[in-house]
Amino acid sequence: MMSNTRVAVRVVEQPQRQTQKTLWICFWVLAALASFCLNVSAAPLPEDGSAASADKVDTKDKPQKEELVATFAGGCFWCTEAVFERMIGVNDVISGYIGGTVPNPTYEQVCGKKTGHAEAVEIYYDPSQVTFEELLEVFFKTHDPTTLNRQGPDEGPQYRSSVFFHNEQQKEATEAYIKKLNESGEFDRQIVTLLEKATTFYPAEEVHQDFYRKNPNYGYCQAIVRDKVRKFNRNFGDKIKK
Repeated sequence: MMSNTRVAVRVVEQPQRQTQKTLWICFWVLAALASFCLNVSAAPLPEDGSAASADKVDTKDKPQKEELVATFAGGCFWCTEAVFERMIGVNDVISGYIGGTVPNPTYEQVCGKKTGHAEAVEIYYDPSQVTFEELLEVFFKTHDPTTLNRQGPDEGPQYRSSVFFHNEQQKEATEAYIKKLNESGEFDRQIVTLLEKATTFYPAEEVHQDFYRKNPNYGYCQAIVRDKVRKFNRNFGDKIKK
């Protein structure tokens, strides 16, 4: 028969062993947490300081899509804008004023023929889909480059035919294209399109942006702009956006 003393000893040893076991478990849990925290803190953070994500795609080395700009004046900008908005490779077309001396001119001022500005469009295009020479081809085939300061019923220096070049490559390409047109005999008269260095371009008032698309039944659009668009469709069916 076990003595009362041994029974007492075993009763005391039982909680001691349980306590030791619990302490060892806590020790290993804390050790594991410490190791995890050290690994996380050692991981490099993104340069912007935001938390890293396992499924975040690194785009640092991916090439950015290139976009270039061409600036043409070929009469009323409602017409020119409507034509180029339909062309494959053209991302955006903005109507505005360029080539004058008055800052931030209004439509009324430009129409007053005293600011020196031309009604023009800035064409933002993807050079992987369309070239500057292709833009020139559309430009010269959808307006009359042989009439000085005039397009149809619109008369004045603001309606002049002009290419506002942004670099020497555009200037040389335009010179070569005009030379080719003059030598081809495609037009009965010589080309009078100007080559002007691009200066500050002032976007026109919001009412003039996307005018034909927003106002297809407007009188001028029915009489003038629609014919320009149809001419583009006839001559450049392969260049129309789907």
